[in-house]
Amino acid sequence: MTRARELASGYALWVRSIRRAEGAILFPTPEEAAAHVWSDEDRALVADRVDTQFVGSPATVAARLRQLQEATGADELVITTITHAHADRVRSYELLAEQWNRGEMSRQVILRGAR
Repeated sequence: MTRARELASGYALWVRSIRRAEGAILFPTPEEAAAHVWSDEDRALVADRVDTQFVGSPATVAARLRQLQEATGADELVITTITHAHADRVRSYELLAEQWNRGEMSRQVILRGAR
């Protein structure tokens, strides 16, 4: 399991708590998420949310965000990273910002060269 997948692993359990009307629990640690025993019913309950997560390397997430932006025509994206530890959330934003800015710069160079 990649580090990004590990950090995101509590999301399904967190969504489950909301959808089961238990109230939003504190975001689970990767260890708590790994220890949870899932029923098929619970997996189905959260599948739509888990399937739409963008989790992976900065390049992977940036590429998926670009696809979303192009598909929707959005001129702004709001990004939310949900992890148990605050430092992991901050690092995720830093990595994504670095990757996004690298992509924007290379995209501008390509567009200037095409003129």
